[in-house]
Parts: sequence; C-alpha cells; structure tokens
Amino acid sequence: MVSSHQRELFFGLIRIHVLVHASEEPIFGFAMMEELAHHGYRIGPGTLYPLLHGLERSGLLKSVLKNVSGHSRRVYKITAAGKKALEKAKVKVDELHHELHEEHPRKISNDGSATS
Repeated sequence: MVSSHQRELFFGLIRIHVLVHASEEPIFGFAMMEELAHHGYRIGPGTLYPLLHGLERSGLLKSVLKNVSGHSRRVYKITAAGKKALEKAKVKVDELHHELHEEHPRKISNDGSATS
C-alpha cells in the first residue's frame, strides 16, 4: 500500500517515465499502466488518465484517437515542449541520483547556506 505522501513523491517520477516512453514511441494508457507496473508503480486508470490529460493540457503530450481492432484508442506522442522538459528533467534526475549516492552529501548550515 502506497501512502498519500509516497504517491505525491512518485507522481513526478511517473510523469518522467511517461515522457521517456512517449519520446520513444506513441503510448496508450493500458500499455503505460503495464510498463509502470514493471517498475513497481501500481497505478490505475483513475490516476493515469488524469495524469496523461494533465500532461496534454500542459503541452507536453499530444493525443489522437486511433481505431485499433475496431476499438477507439487515444494514443499520446511527446511534443517539442515535452522533449525540452524531458531533457531538463534528465539533468535534474542525474543531479538527484548523484546526491542520493554521495558518500558525504553537501551539508546545509543552520543559517540556510549550503556548504561542501
């Protein structure tokens, strides 16, 4: 069971996962839920679809309706703005990864200034 605090932390990571996959190929909701489950995120349609719609409203994804085997499916592709956002996110994720695995992370002094 994921707490609401963990869910809030993971949402940013899930958004990045979505953008990564949308940058490689067009994605759709069910397949994205399966991919996220592969990474340990149990996310249902009531959470994923609003997230996808939000990324589209933000201009990071663009969707089209496609007919697949007689069923209408909304397929999402990354936009130019989404690609730029993903590149910036990669830099921030790399910084965070480095800090998480540093033996001695930078200390923050009592006066609020950071020290090495």
